[in-house]
Amino acid sequence: MGLTYFKRFRMEVDLNLRPRVPPPVATEYRLLAWSPSLLDLHAEAKYLSFRAEVDANVFPCLGELPGCLRLMSEITRKPGFLPQSTWLLTAVDRDRREELCGTIQGIVDPSGLGAVQNLGVVPEYRGRGLGSLLLLKALEGFRQAGLSRAFLEVTSQNEGAIRLYRRLGFARVRTVYKVVEVAYS
Repeated sequence: MGLTYFKRFRMEVDLNLRPRVPPPVATEYRLLAWSPSLLDLHAEAKYLSFRAEVDANVFPCLGELPGCLRLMSEITRKPGFLPQSTWLLTAVDRDRREELCGTIQGIVDPSGLGAVQNLGVVPEYRGRGLGSLLLLKALEGFRQAGLSRAFLEVTSQNEGAIRLYRRLGFARVRTVYKVVEVAYS
């Protein structure tokens, strides 16, 4: 067994600065507000979004569906869970079937800041502005809850996500390291 260190950035945004309103949702997508009946779908969207990404190495639960189900259950049981910052995004195909596109969850952390728990977009749906849509909806929920700041953590290798967060006003405030135990073969 050995240890691997993953560099992560804590990024914060002032929710009072030029709030951006989420754009209207295109007709082929459905944005679903939090409901306990959607827990399994949030977990599946999280799994589909993260299973082949570096974050599945940083947080092994993201690389398996049962782990994502456990994580979603834990998030929704936290005292600060914020339903209005928790969204599921689906796409409706020509046959009116729904496919999972993405998910985001938010909590109010013990210090009173909004905390994005996970923002995941399924790989086939990336590059369409859906991550921006989900994040703006979560930030709007934090504002509605009366919060003035929000934060998230992102693995330093996830350059696309970092660009998205900067574009939406987040700034890096700290570098942290996540230690992961790995088995050597």
